[in-house]
Amino acid sequence: MVDYVQGFSGFAVPDLAAAKAFYGEVLGLEVREEPPMGLAMTLPGGAVVTAYQKDDHQPAVFTILNLAVADLRATVDELSARGATWQRYDGFEQDERGIVSDPEFGPEIAWTTDPAGNIIAVMQLGQDDLERLRR
Repeated sequence: MVDYVQGFSGFAVPDLAAAKAFYGEVLGLEVREEPPMGLAMTLPGGAVVTAYQKDDHQPAVFTILNLAVADLRATVDELSARGATWQRYDGFEQDERGIVSDPEFGPEIAWTTDPAGNIIAVMQLGQDDLERLRR
């Protein structure tokens, strides 16, 4: 029988110091150095994700991290003031902030990238959505 003791996700970055600054100072996540693994970030809700050094890193072409918020517009404004920039993608109608507000697509969402070019989604989820995720 397999006896898993914990699970966590991880992704690569070419510069741990830049990643630590972005995830800690711009996104406001709890980030700590965990040698030799790299960085450990505690997400809202307690899950941990790691970032590890990979000198020949290639940015992911998909979302590596989703952050749910109660007020997307206020969050986008706050993160913009901290240095986040918002991505624009063909095929999505986005407002001046980069927010997609199409109920047929899903929740309101905006995308930013970390210094390594990895894609992070910030989305507004309702209480019912959050409760479903916790199950």
